[in-house]
Amino acid sequence: MNEATHADPPAAIKEDRLWYDNGWTARVIKNEDDDGWAVAMIKDGEAEPALVGPWTMGRDKKNPKPLDAAAFQTLVKTASEVLRRHEQHLHAMLHKRITINTAAGPVEVTLDIVPDDYEPYAILTAIDPTGDELARSRVEPGFKLDRASATRWAEGGFGGAG
Repeated sequence: MNEATHADPPAAIKEDRLWYDNGWTARVIKNEDDDGWAVAMIKDGEAEPALVGPWTMGRDKKNPKPLDAAAFQTLVKTASEVLRRHEQHLHAMLHKRITINTAAGPVEVTLDIVPDDYEPYAILTAIDPTGDELARSRVEPGFKLDRASATRWAEGGFGGAG
């Protein structure tokens, strides 16, 4: 097998209940909660679906409506948006930023949480208006960064904050 063949993406699949294209799989499945159908959208490399939602019944009122190009594109767009929002939420949970006023002028204080499975921690950093790092301190991942805690850290000479 040559390298070009090895690098080729898998061929698209376009069946009534299974579509695969451009790194996404749409699979129409029986809804476990009722007599209806659902569709699961899975991104390549992910173990869990990015999106599971109800799927329309077909004309016979017992089988699902077949997938088609327009539905697949809409599902890809919706599932991509769900993943994007999840990533934004995770980023917001792990990275906090606040600006405080000190005697020397404004200081930006950031908290970056490192979610290690065994020893999670966070890094508290103080940055001056020119972008120079004033201080860096390792703190507990549950450290609450707010105006009061950042001000106390600054007033304490940016010593240990944890």
